Amino acid sequence: MGRISRGEQCSVNGCNVRAEYSVSYDEARVLENSGYKLRVVHGRVYLCRKHYKELKKLKKSESKILKWRFKT
Repeated sequence: MGRISRGEQCSVNGCNVRAEYSVSYDEARVLENSGYKLRVVHGRVYLCRKHYKELKKLKKSESKILKWRFKT
């Protein structure tokens, strides 16, 4: 039985919604760089649907920038 099925809360400070996704802290560091304060549990970050969607958007824009930067 995992933490999400036991009712883990979203790891973003101030958000009390039940988490639906679990990502590694390295992957969620993009959120932290954009101004969110995260609570890390054993190297994992638990996110609700809203914050996971925000994470995906930030990762997509970051990967585009890196792709443009290293394009030869």
